[in-house]
Amino acid sequence: MKQAPATPESDRRSSRRRPDREIVALAVPAFGALVAEPLFLMADSAIVGHLGTPQLAGLGIASPLLTTAVSIFVFLAYAATAAVSRRVGAGDLRAAIRQGMDGIWLALLLGAAVVAAVLPTAPWLVGLLGASDTAAPYATTYLRVSALGIPAMLVVLASTGVLRGLQNTRTPLYVAMGGFAANGVLNLGLVYGAGLGIAGSAWGTVIAQFGMAAVYLTVVVRGARRHGASLRPDIAGIRNSAQAGVPLLVRTLSLRAVLMIATAVAARLGDVDIAAHQIILSLWNLMAFALDAIAIAGQAIIGRYLGAGDAKGAKQACRRMVEWGVAFGAVLGVLVVAARPLFIPLFTSDGTVQDTLLPALLVVALIQPVAGVVFVLDGVLMGAGDGPYLARAMLVTLVVFAPVALLVPALGGGLTTLWWAMALMMTVRMLTLGWRARSGRWLVTGATR
Repeated sequence: MKQAPATPESDRRSSRRRPDREIVALAVPAFGALVAEPLFLMADSAIVGHLGTPQLAGLGIASPLLTTAVSIFVFLAYAATAAVSRRVGAGDLRAAIRQGMDGIWLALLLGAAVVAAVLPTAPWLVGLLGASDTAAPYATTYLRVSALGIPAMLVVLASTGVLRGLQNTRTPLYVAMGGFAANGVLNLGLVYGAGLGIAGSAWGTVIAQFGMAAVYLTVVVRGARRHGASLRPDIAGIRNSAQAGVPLLVRTLSLRAVLMIATAVAARLGDVDIAAHQIILSLWNLMAFALDAIAIAGQAIIGRYLGAGDAKGAKQACRRMVEWGVAFGAVLGVLVVAARPLFIPLFTSDGTVQDTLLPALLVVALIQPVAGVVFVLDGVLMGAGDGPYLARAMLVTLVVFAPVALLVPALGGGLTTLWWAMALMMTVRMLTLGWRARSGRWLVTGATR
């Protein structure tokens, strides 16, 4: 039978199907791995909560400090994904793994530095967040013990970036699932079985994190030996990894500043507003994980295309992922509105908080398609190694957002007004990232940028 000739329409469908398969294959496992860290903290909270209110309050103080100490180094994952995927696209797996090892060595060095800083300053950090006299000892204990696991946490970040760059998001999913299960079992055994209290919860998390790091290192080392890549620390390579991460660090700190300003403004609006804001922020973070999974696929796919010298393929993949982001964001927005009678009572039974929450939640639902574009383009530009532009764009966003948000209480606005300011922030990000994507200046091909 003679095959029907190709048509422009069939060519377009074929060009869409290929990135669609790649996006799904990378994004779905990535989403599972992304939710692991919040699940760690939820498990800790559930187990420690039965020890008593002071212990739970101590965990509530120590956890944000620990999360911040780790999350500011998320560039270890992002930079590794971009660099390694380029080498993969260029067909040089040996150099790809060697580049990944440089990032892992950098993670170990940064982790050791953070531990050295946190251990002696833990009581001061706990006091800075206003811990009560009864909660402070528990917070200090948890923070000091958990800090010992920071090198492992950073190795997990760097190794995850390496595997994503190698187009492998399934292994991080399996490791995350195993780590979560081990964390729960260890915490129960050490907190109640061994009678270690809140320290047992911290030790359980540390052991689980080192176990995860060991699995990652085993996978990476096997790959290095298979392809003849050196495992020794290379000063020049570590320095290059650090330099590549600086712009992404600036971007991350600017984004954290936006979220901190929003929380500070909500706190000034009153207890009802800050309570409602925290509920919305929890939902916002959950939806961010879903959209970030597409962004992670974007990092790996774009880096590989550019490394292979296929600028046209990278541009087509970017366009398709933006379509995915808009569609998925719209679906999330509709789900938020449709499911609000079900999930709002799960967070609070206070009618005043619910009334304050609802109109702001509608703003959040409305801007989800915008968020979808932002997350995807963020991932695309990271995959292209366009960190300096991402840093500048996020600084511009912070400069626009900060005065608008800080004026909300002065002008008599409430939580809904604050979230309109957040909508403005996301719109500025979409415009700056969209302009860069359309300019094509990020389409720099080759094994290195």
